[in-house]
Amino acid sequence: MNTEDNNDFYDDELSRSLISNDFEGDTPHRKKKSKKPLVICLIILLIAAAAGGTAWYMMQRHKPVEATEKFLTGMQNMDFTTMENLLQSHDLSALDDADIRDSAYTDFFTTVNKKMTYKITKNKFDIQNGTARITVHMKYIDGTNIYAATIQEYTRKVAVAAYAGKEMTQDDIQEMLAALLAENASTADEKYSEIDITYPLIKIGSDWKIVSLDDTTVKVMCANFKSVKDEISSQLTDDSTDSSSAAAEDSSTPGSTASAEGTSASIDITTDKFSVRFKQFAISKDYGGNPCLMIYYDYTNSGDSQSSAFVDFTLQASQNGEVLEGTYPEASDDAVDNYMSTIDPGKTVTVCQVFLLKDTTNDVTLQGKETLNVSGGQTTSQILKLK
Repeated sequence: MNTEDNNDFYDDELSRSLISNDFEGDTPHRKKKSKKPLVICLIILLIAAAAGGTAWYMMQRHKPVEATEKFLTGMQNMDFTTMENLLQSHDLSALDDADIRDSAYTDFFTTVNKKMTYKITKNKFDIQNGTARITVHMKYIDGTNIYAATIQEYTRKVAVAAYAGKEMTQDDIQEMLAALLAENASTADEKYSEIDITYPLIKIGSDWKIVSLDDTTVKVMCANFKSVKDEISSQLTDDSTDSSSAAAEDSSTPGSTASAEGTSASIDITTDKFSVRFKQFAISKDYGGNPCLMIYYDYTNSGDSQSSAFVDFTLQASQNGEVLEGTYPEASDDAVDNYMSTIDPGKTVTVCQVFLLKDTTNDVTLQGKETLNVSGGQTTSQILKLK
């Protein structure tokens, strides 16, 4: 049946209209679609792509930071394998120069480095060249006071042992140093230093490596110290130089009182290790019949271990602009022997030091100082009028 037949069969307008709509409904009209969903989809895709790209970039940017943090954690834990693996150079030899990997000092350096803290403050990242510069702010133990106390006590113990006739091997000395470092580290007040270090990193394959171990990092790990052995040698050299300089200065101005801090009209000195109190002087003859000056003073060992006036106290005498040489008196004197005798803690003895005089009329200037104080210590002065 076609439409025309239907229209003829239903001659009323309403019926025809309904029939026509029914058949036309079999082939619906195509409506114009909106473009909004497509635009929204495109925007979502673009946002997702941008977010994914940003996330990927941020992840790549954080990788050199992660490598640096692993390296610093290795420092804190004295994990040399981790540190070496995170260096492009794989070279930690600078740590050996500072004695950090010496097994004798492991306990000390472990105690020091675990107290180091850090914070990443800057990341200069170059994705195209595969490089980065990571800046770290560190707070670490400054061991200057620890080393000073260790060196002072070490020198004292070695001198006492030597004059007691005890021979010390290199192993004995190293063991002593290690024990003193550990002891002083546990008793000394903690002093901190802060520093900023910038680490250059390079991407090798998929890994990030710090280019090389820098001197500043070594300084942090050894607590502002260059080397246990080198520091001792350096300190002993400095003490010798200081003594020579002081003698030259004193001899160039005979008859005057030294102007250094702690100077007084007496050679008296009081420290936490010992004290010296001037008693008297006398003019006598030395073993060769020459005029000599005998200086008497009381020496007290105030420390907690054996020591001697020879180890603790340096006394110099000058006359007519020249430093006087030491000598031995013609007659035996127990006080002269006490100069090099080992004295127990808490004990006091009278000590005599003897100097060869240039003449028996002109004034003599005495200068006393602590022998083993790495920070300089006290220096005192006294003028003796022979006539």
